[in-house]
Amino acid sequence: MKKLSALFVALLVVLTACNAQEKKRRPMDNEAVQFGMSMGIGWNLGNQMDAHYDGCSYETGWGNKAATQQTFNGLAKAGFRSVRIPVTWMGHIGNAPTYAIERGWLDRVDELVHMAHKAGLIVIINIHHDGFGAADTPSKGSHWLDLPAAVASEERNQLIKQELTMIWLQIGKRFANDGEWLVFETLNEIQDGDWGNGNNRRDGGAQYRVLNEWNQVCVDAIRAAGGKNETRYIGVPGYVCNPDLTVENLVLPEDVVPNRLMVAVHSYDPWDYAGSAKYNEWGHTGKDVVPGVGEEAYVGMLNRLFNMYIRRGVPVYFGEFGAVRRASKADEEFRLYYFRYICKAMRDRRISALYWDNGNSKAGNDGFGVIDHATGRFIGNGEQAVRAMIDSWENNDPNYTLQSIYDSAPESSRK
Repeated sequence: MKKLSALFVALLVVLTACNAQEKKRRPMDNEAVQFGMSMGIGWNLGNQMDAHYDGCSYETGWGNKAATQQTFNGLAKAGFRSVRIPVTWMGHIGNAPTYAIERGWLDRVDELVHMAHKAGLIVIINIHHDGFGAADTPSKGSHWLDLPAAVASEERNQLIKQELTMIWLQIGKRFANDGEWLVFETLNEIQDGDWGNGNNRRDGGAQYRVLNEWNQVCVDAIRAAGGKNETRYIGVPGYVCNPDLTVENLVLPEDVVPNRLMVAVHSYDPWDYAGSAKYNEWGHTGKDVVPGVGEEAYVGMLNRLFNMYIRRGVPVYFGEFGAVRRASKADEEFRLYYFRYICKAMRDRRISALYWDNGNSKAGNDGFGVIDHATGRFIGNGEQAVRAMIDSWENNDPNYTLQSIYDSAPESSRK
């Protein structure tokens, strides 16, 4: 009997160890997902190196002062782990076949990247507004990443892919000695100008196919640039960076190294609350809300990303998210609740996120500013907003749960 008991105990120990090993081997526990999580809550140097006018980008073009070392030191002091530096390259690209990037522009990107690294931040750079709004902006002829044109003409598509290859080769070679703290993000919000509600819904997948091709040539070019680029983490966006369109249509590029691609998405959901401020409350206790897009809808979107990517060992990060400032204290409480809830929901699903800051701290439409772009200091009520995001994402107290946040939602002051 004692022998049987001992055998049973030994078998139980073996099974427990096997279960532990199996759990340890889960794809979502891999190094790539851990790296994605290490970006935590980050910040966008938005409307800065991506700003452009009349076909040319320049840093102070949309009203923000030039960034300094103090900018990035301030971010680190505030608790941000990462920074995304969106870069628009148009107006600084030479002619075919070399498409040489203007040295001064690349030098400034390099300077900002290394300022951020000096502050201890993970850094993301990309190709930003070169393709934004190809169908809906006054300077549309200058946006060389013209998706509708590439769909209509294979010749044009091939030319764009050649230019993408040369641009990423140059960027890659410039940063070839920089380690995995520097992430390259292939593209940004590529679309036909209708934000996911245009011909992409009617063209039989043609736009999605071309975007997948573009992502592939970007990844190939980055790897071919040599040095640390051979194993660099690369962010890959789906159509217009929309989470659901990404889940449904993104084909991850083939890569010569495993587990080094990350999925990049954006969310200002619902836009009529988070972006335009048409509605001023959010969640189950609000009255002035966008119908049907509260906590449950947001968690549902995150779950779809988790099940499609994280569970399979592919990191996901929100390259942009945010909600604009409110004029009244009561409405601002709902904004802080929104930040606490969605950031905790992201953390629970091993997703990092970078806040979009355009430098505008005024209340209402487009008022995303929380940090002064030149000094790194809080602006407006930025400190409250930043604390709500970071403290919620970083909080490991077992009593601090999504349910506890839900239960502490503010009450509406409206009748």
